[in-house]
Amino acid sequence: MSNNYFQFKQFTVYHDKCSMKVNTDGVLLGAWADVSNISRALDVGTGSGLIALMIAQRSDAVIDAVEIDRQAYEQACANASRSPWKNRIFCYHDSFQHFASGLQTRYDLIVSNPPFFSNALKPADKRKSKARHDTGMTYEELLKGTSALLTTSGRFCAILPFSEKDNFSDLAHIYGLYNCRNTCVKTTPETSFSRVLMAFGKIPVTKTDRTEITIHQANGRYSSDYIKITKDYYLTCPIHKNTDYSVLKQVSPI
Repeated sequence: MSNNYFQFKQFTVYHDKCSMKVNTDGVLLGAWADVSNISRALDVGTGSGLIALMIAQRSDAVIDAVEIDRQAYEQACANASRSPWKNRIFCYHDSFQHFASGLQTRYDLIVSNPPFFSNALKPADKRKSKARHDTGMTYEELLKGTSALLTTSGRFCAILPFSEKDNFSDLAHIYGLYNCRNTCVKTTPETSFSRVLMAFGKIPVTKTDRTEITIHQANGRYSSDYIKITKDYYLTCPIHKNTDYSVLKQVSPI
């Protein structure tokens, strides 16, 4: 039986009340997002509060975290209150659409692991369906709210299925958000890209910074790039995808 929590170097994330558990997508986004020169950040669909906590560890920013699911919201509040940054993380039980409407606060960084697989078969679990599909928030609603809340020099970072990359970028452009940085993610060297980390800003760019990351080497060991990007968080630096570290058992592979 898996644990109901995930222990990182500087904080613990309980996720037994969340429909979507701590996973590789969230860890990658939290570690990849650029937190330089930010004073206020927003985590949209915070779930267990994982990404908000990761941002807090690497910055001095005040972080707002919004979550529509009541149980996940309560767990995010509890996780934040037990962290070293409890005075800088504020959780809100609300839909992002309602939270963003009329809000005067502006953010230097907005992050989201948004609902996706809009054309995929919906799972039977309604909470998981809302967390993982676009039944609760569409890309358009996410981008519209993000554009309204982002500062002129701010950044919006998200992780998406690779197949959604062009569609999401096109939609973002409509709302005045320009794709400035991409990192395409694959599980092993032999597999196709499965995810993409994307950063957007309000300032038009002439060229998007493009990189790649592979989670596992061909021999099953974690890649040096993956170890480098996550080293500030894992208690034990991950070596092999089958290594019996309890800290790794809680992260679902991509």
